Amino acid sequence: MNSERPDPRFHQAKWNEPLLFEMSESGVIGHLVPSPEKGIMETVGSLDSLLPKELQRRSLPAIPEISEVQVVRHFTRLSQMNFSVTSGTYPLGSCTMKYNPVVNDWAAASDGFAWLHPYQDVSTSQGALELMWELEQWLVEITGMAAVTLQPPAGAQGEFTGVLVMREYHRCVTGECEQRDEMLIPDAAHGTNPASAAMAGHKVVVIPSDDEGLVDIDALKAAAGSRTAGLMLTNPNTIGVFEKNIREISGIVHDAGGLLYYDGANFNAIMGITRPGDMGFDVVHLNLHKTFATPHGGGGPGAGPVGVSDKLAEFLPVPRIVRNDVGTFDFDYDHPRSIGKVHGFYGNFGVLVKAYTYIYALGKHGLRRASETAVLNANYIAVHASKIPGFSLPYSQDAPRMHECVISAEGLLEDTGVSAMNVAKRLLDFGVHSPTVYFPLIVPEALMIEPTETETKKELDFFIDMLRRISEEAYSNPEKVKSAPQSTALRHLDEYRAAHPKTLALSWRMFNEKKLDAQE
Repeated sequence: MNSERPDPRFHQAKWNEPLLFEMSESGVIGHLVPSPEKGIMETVGSLDSLLPKELQRRSLPAIPEISEVQVVRHFTRLSQMNFSVTSGTYPLGSCTMKYNPVVNDWAAASDGFAWLHPYQDVSTSQGALELMWELEQWLVEITGMAAVTLQPPAGAQGEFTGVLVMREYHRCVTGECEQRDEMLIPDAAHGTNPASAAMAGHKVVVIPSDDEGLVDIDALKAAAGSRTAGLMLTNPNTIGVFEKNIREISGIVHDAGGLLYYDGANFNAIMGITRPGDMGFDVVHLNLHKTFATPHGGGGPGAGPVGVSDKLAEFLPVPRIVRNDVGTFDFDYDHPRSIGKVHGFYGNFGVLVKAYTYIYALGKHGLRRASETAVLNANYIAVHASKIPGFSLPYSQDAPRMHECVISAEGLLEDTGVSAMNVAKRLLDFGVHSPTVYFPLIVPEALMIEPTETETKKELDFFIDMLRRISEEAYSNPEKVKSAPQSTALRHLDEYRAAHPKTLALSWRMFNEKKLDAQE
């Protein structure tokens, strides 16, 4: 192996950590709250008069009675049992779990941003509005679109917003909303694509992939027609290959009267190199929490801005951020054809600040360099990993991979009985987070690997060496791999029970109820 590390084994902290409620002791105080009696009491007369009766608690909330140092130690120990992109390589394919520079957190935590309130008058939040307005202009340039909204707070909601804009266009402009009720979606698309289309009232028509893992042009021609509302496409696609026929695809959809939607999940491959607008797309959503620095592991927070071509701009959500003649900024609700609001307030502002900081720090050439490095890293892994016994690179061998590559462990499973999931679990023993497994569905025993631009060659070599070591173990001692992980805080989980809502205990009350049910 090429790794310079003397021992690749990884040992994760393992604490027998109780819940805060279980640590609670009556009378223990974690913080002293100043008495409101002086000053406030003289003004209001009593605490009861501060809140309406219907908002007053009948009793104190049931919270743990615990000291500050116990709380700090509790969450520190939990963090030591966790794995994140700050702990090691996190090659979660299709998710762009890149490292978030600390300067982004510093900017988002600045008092002027962190202490803003969404109900503040716009005259007191000009700096925030200017930042958002300028970020919109930057994203317009980066995507090749005519207008952008920052409002959607997640990628899936960005998809839904984009599809609603497409639907409204067909209703208001072409008058064909009822007729154009089909959304074309490739079989390798992200699962949220068909979900977003269906939620907007469309029928999903699946377009198969050809032998190269690209959109089957003949199938697309056969499916596109008078009922086509649009095509939702990720480019590069989910096996990491750029759709080389994108101009032809765009022409087929547009000639049929449909619109082209760009899923920005894989934008980390083309940022600063090419633009969806130049490929013929009418709508694009970006994941600021992926491409522009903020990792989204654990479910959030996110931001899914949507950009549109000029003919669709009037349908974007309100309010729109505008710059007045005198240079001040405001919210503009005067858009009668808008699809309306898609979020209670104007997006996840903290994520917007981080994305702004990321773009500001890198600049035009830095963004391009980030994508070029991400593509280089993914191809480096694709070439070396596909040569390891048991692993292969599906579909076209000659087509370069973009920001991610999908490796199949089908040969390993056939030869040794070791599956892609077993490989993923064994990687945890070496301090490497597992790649995405079993996606896309068109690749058997898929390992979807996205190293991002933040990983060094040394880290990539270590990752490849661990895949090689796991292959050797699978052929010599397959049970060792199947029983992994050995060194993590938690070992083999019952994945069905872990994901099933009936097994989850999301509150102390629920925990006690489940305990009582078990006793009965």
